[in-house]
Amino acid sequence: MHIAVMGAGAVGCYYGAILARAGHRVTLIGRQALVDAVNANGLRLETAAFDGQVALEASTDPAMVRDAALVLFCVKSGDTEAAGAQLAPFLSSDTPVLSLQNGVDNAPRLARVLGRAVIPSVVYVATEMAGPAHVRHHGRGELVIGPSPHSAQLATELAAAGIPTDVSETVLEALWSKLVINCAYNALSAIAQQPYGRLIQEDGVAEVMRDVFEECLAVAAAQGVVLPGTLWDATLAIADSMAGQRSSTAQDLARGKPSEIDHLNGAIVRLGAVHGVATPVNRSLWCAVKLLEARIR
Repeated sequence: MHIAVMGAGAVGCYYGAILARAGHRVTLIGRQALVDAVNANGLRLETAAFDGQVALEASTDPAMVRDAALVLFCVKSGDTEAAGAQLAPFLSSDTPVLSLQNGVDNAPRLARVLGRAVIPSVVYVATEMAGPAHVRHHGRGELVIGPSPHSAQLATELAAAGIPTDVSETVLEALWSKLVINCAYNALSAIAQQPYGRLIQEDGVAEVMRDVFEECLAVAAAQGVVLPGTLWDATLAIADSMAGQRSSTAQDLARGKPSEIDHLNGAIVRLGAVHGVATPVNRSLWCAVKLLEARIR
């Protein structure tokens, strides 16, 4: 089928390349530099099992979603409304849209712009852009998607292409679990510009992560979200399963780009203020990353 990927960053390029290798027609919609590089030489996919060029289409034009059977929406959280408005005039009413984004509120925000349902998805993958059209995979790659009339069939087709996909009624809780893990790692990785495995070995880091974690749990409870009792163990395990991965926030700062910190630790700070839950450690990390962004600007 024709699959359009809106937002051709590391996540969008990785999943686009996997689907193209499985025989689907894939169109990446992204910035001019990536489009030019992909159209000239294809997209280089580098994984533990494969390293080579993958042929797919690339364009800067959102109208390329017009005949797509599936849209993977992979833009940064801060760009959700603007990118959704670009897609809306060209999107078929029955084309499923998967929100493959960080944070917990992108699917409903995008749905309001599109005037239709969007399927929330939790993305468990470690990737980075190692060049203009070179995506490097560091681990994992599975998806958890919310229920919809399309979800069961999409899960089957994605799994057949090499993307393990589960449909879950508790996708909101899974999104919150990932948010908590991101809050624990992303800002610290960005400030230190270190991958997770090395980061957690530094004195005091695990303790700061635990402080962040406890604040996030308190905010989630105030929101009525029940998180698994094993979440702290799962958080620590990321340092092993994705030891070589720098956070997306670290990658953004290294490239001089705005990060998603407002939708990670910043979201915990905002929601904490709504519920009267103190979040001083999350606030400090959010502020530190914002200061680094300001220095880059």
